[in-house]
Amino acid sequence: MEIIDFADNVYLKDGIWFSKNNRDISYPKEGNMNCYEIEKDSFWFQHRNNCILETVRFYSEHETFFDIGGGNGYVAKGLEDNNIKTVLVEPGLEGALNAKKRGLSNIICSTFEDAGIKVNSCKSIGLFDVVEHIADDQQFLMSVYSNLAVNGFVYITVPAYNFLWSKEDADAGHYRRYTKRQICRVLEDSGFKIQYATYIFSILPLPVFFFRTIPSFFWLKRNSSDLSKHKQEHSQRKGLIALILNFIWNKEISYIKQKKKIPFGGSCLVVAKKTS
Repeated sequence: MEIIDFADNVYLKDGIWFSKNNRDISYPKEGNMNCYEIEKDSFWFQHRNNCILETVRFYSEHETFFDIGGGNGYVAKGLEDNNIKTVLVEPGLEGALNAKKRGLSNIICSTFEDAGIKVNSCKSIGLFDVVEHIADDQQFLMSVYSNLAVNGFVYITVPAYNFLWSKEDADAGHYRRYTKRQICRVLEDSGFKIQYATYIFSILPLPVFFFRTIPSFFWLKRNSSDLSKHKQEHSQRKGLIALILNFIWNKEISYIKQKKKIPFGGSCLVVAKKTS
């Protein structure tokens, strides 16, 4: 596989492909480095990876996977470790360099729009907690549609429910949160046919509401970018709590393997197809 077969506005330097021009993105400058400090020990990132892996295995396990806006390559590395060939497309230089540290070899440091991805060239595209950072989500998804090959799949995760909006969303550069119906509607209006849609992280809405949303109403100046706080929130639990959480996460994975739908959760997971 050659990157140049898929993208024609990039050049190779020090093992990373760079776009010849790049645009601004709605993402904090320190975001990738902060995530890099958290990811490997985070129950959230691990469970999201497991959910993503099961859907990719079901629909397009043998296709080259393009992880768009994939940050430090945590998802891409997880897919590569499970024998799914992956290309990381990440506009942040810190993210691209961290992905290289993780051993990924197919890295494009660019936005999706600026990389020059060829029309109808990709058979499998992932947008994991990316779409909420895009001002015009439908226009963006329409451009993804044009680059996706016929019968190709797009995999998406987004944060769920606008009533869970907090200062963390604003600081992260989010434009919105979604219900499952809302993200499916945007995808359908962009030309896609929904194959599977569910919520994940079924127990998180309540703690997010009490520990993020409500405090945002009263303590608007609190430092939501505090790295130690996020590490604590994401850390693996121990003892009885760990047993309960692992039971819930395993139950969600079981539902996804059977293509059952989880009725509520902190994030939406959607698989959609380009049929023509």
